[in-house]
Amino acid sequence: MAVPKRKTTPAKRGMRRAHDRLKGETYIEDKDSGELRRPHHIDLKTGRYRGRQVLEPKED
Repeated sequence: MAVPKRKTTPAKRGMRRAHDRLKGETYIEDKDSGELRRPHHIDLKTGRYRGRQVLEPKED
């Protein structure tokens, strides 16, 4: 069985974990409505996706 010759230092451990952090959610401003929405998602207020009407607009 393979056994490490030396203990992993905290610096090396930190470098390995550098990409494991949680990232905040990304929002973009919609071109048509000006509302914030997630990238690659339908704008639920207008029902549009990439310039096409996909869903019925949400009624308030």
